[in-house]
Amino acid sequence: MSLDGTYDDGNIFAKILRGEMPSARVFEDEHVYAFMDVFPQARGHTLVIPKHSQARNLLEEDPQVLAPLILGVQRVARAVRAALKPDGLVITQFNGQPAGQTVFHLHFHIIPRWEGVALGRHAGGGMADPAELKDLAAQISAMIA
Repeated sequence: MSLDGTYDDGNIFAKILRGEMPSARVFEDEHVYAFMDVFPQARGHTLVIPKHSQARNLLEEDPQVLAPLILGVQRVARAVRAALKPDGLVITQFNGQPAGQTVFHLHFHIIPRWEGVALGRHAGGGMADPAELKDLAAQISAMIA
């Protein structure tokens, strides 16, 4: 999918927001929803999405949505750092299929990194164990300030 198009309210993140699909919730407020990536690139890979948006990517999003969204990303990233003690964090966001975007609902990835541990391929690894994701979500959630 290119940078232009119509929002598909049948995408997996829209279904998660509507409660039609399960997720390992990390954090939620009136603006954002954060949950564990089921195809993680690293242990603790967390996604943050806007709750009230039909933007497919960053370029389509309304500035009034972006401000609380990026604050939510920062808040969750701090909690990932506190909970998992990584050596670094990758915070990334893809726009369009050629850039690596696989779900066309605006979202940010928070990926913990440790020295000497290889990073998995985006959307290329196997599905994580739901029980492990739930445990990681609880660890990170406990550190939300």
